[in-house]
Amino acid sequence: MRVVLSASELRARILRRFEGSQPRHELADWRMLGIDLERSRRLQRHFPTDPVPAAVLVALVDRPEGLSVLLTQRASQLTNHAAQVSFPGGRLEETDADIASAALREAQEEIGLDPARVRVFGYLPDHLVFSGFRVTPVLSLVTPPISLVPNPAEVAEVFEVPVAHVFDASNHKARLRRVGDEDMLLYDIPWQGQSIWGATAGMLLTLVRMVQEQPE
Repeated sequence: MRVVLSASELRARILRRFEGSQPRHELADWRMLGIDLERSRRLQRHFPTDPVPAAVLVALVDRPEGLSVLLTQRASQLTNHAAQVSFPGGRLEETDADIASAALREAQEEIGLDPARVRVFGYLPDHLVFSGFRVTPVLSLVTPPISLVPNPAEVAEVFEVPVAHVFDASNHKARLRRVGDEDMLLYDIPWQGQSIWGATAGMLLTLVRMVQEQPE
């Protein structure tokens, strides 16, 4: 029987699972496409062997009705992942003090998110993407009110998706895709005309899996 958590219970479980966690860069921990760790390890051979370090901000807006995740639709003129739904983020720069600083900088540059409204509380394992990046998802709570100003050179739209919607398995739409030499069922998450898929859906589904796997 599927258990539906209240907004407060879901928030508590996410924080209990990830509060104080640290970045996990070890090759054996790399994830991809929202699949489990065993299959992720098997598919590593299809991905670049020396990926570029990058970070994204998984910004969970702490609203009274429940957490929502902040997402962007990337501008259509971008070279990588044009017009796709994604988290704010990008490659690490030499001036970044650490991974969290890189994610916060990118979020401020892309959508005008004030770092003073953001509290980083943990990390997901690194995710590999086909474009050649090794992405560290930085988990954070965002305290409203927030005023966002998307950079039109990078972002076409900013929107929020309830975290409860992401955690509801009935919203995970299976699609058969070819990955290297394997056919795999991967999952998209539709939301109000948007389709969350690929690496972004994969990171969200890793979040879901890791929260659900923790002991009650």
